[in-house]
Amino acid sequence: MGLAGLVISALLYLLLPGAGSASQAERGGLKEATRAFRVVFGNPQSILCGAIAGLIFIPTTIFDMVWGVRYLQDARGLDYASAVLRSAAVPFGWIIGCPLLGAISDRIGRRRPVIAAGALLLLLCLVWILYGPAAILPPYVLGLTAGIASGAAMLPYTVIKEANPPSVSGTATGVVNFINFTFSALLGPVFGRLLVTAADGASPMTLEHYQTAFEPLLYGVIVAIVLTILLKETGPAVRTTAASEALLTP
Repeated sequence: MGLAGLVISALLYLLLPGAGSASQAERGGLKEATRAFRVVFGNPQSILCGAIAGLIFIPTTIFDMVWGVRYLQDARGLDYASAVLRSAAVPFGWIIGCPLLGAISDRIGRRRPVIAAGALLLLLCLVWILYGPAAILPPYVLGLTAGIASGAAMLPYTVIKEANPPSVSGTATGVVNFINFTFSALLGPVFGRLLVTAADGASPMTLEHYQTAFEPLLYGVIVAIVLTILLKETGPAVRTTAASEALLTP
């Protein structure tokens, strides 16, 4: 995998467009980097983008990737191999959901409705995974659908670039990624502690223990939907409308 990464890095270096004729002063330096961070972090839309991405992503990064296999074994009675395959359906869903939801967003020219719809679908999947009856849906449907829905977490990466000046687009992408995975890094141990507290030494843990520990994930996704409503629309459809209105204004 490391060798494959080196090959991809070389291809990116060869294929990505260069910086053009910008001077060295315009392209680098600590002062310029500091200014870029001030611009991005000073924009409330940037913080909203990071929070939305993080809240949509943590059900998959923490619940599925850390505790998913154990949950399926303890709470749903699956054997290890079956639990691994079902848990792996979530990242496979990312492969589908990230480009699919991005394409839908570009097609309709709007970001917010796609983010909100993806978060709502993820919420429904989480409710069913934690509280729904087992053995009704086909084995991989919930994991795959949850992965596809969580692909909406990638759209704030686009929004933050559109909500900030083009000159700081690289910094904006880094900031939203920083906020996103800060959620996972800081909240991972928190949910682990919640699960240990809920189990209170019981082994194996039961479905009720997992429901108690991971129920806050549902509230987090609901908060993400509310924050999406507060997010400023930056899609092409809005920009086109604004440009048309500007031309018509005397």
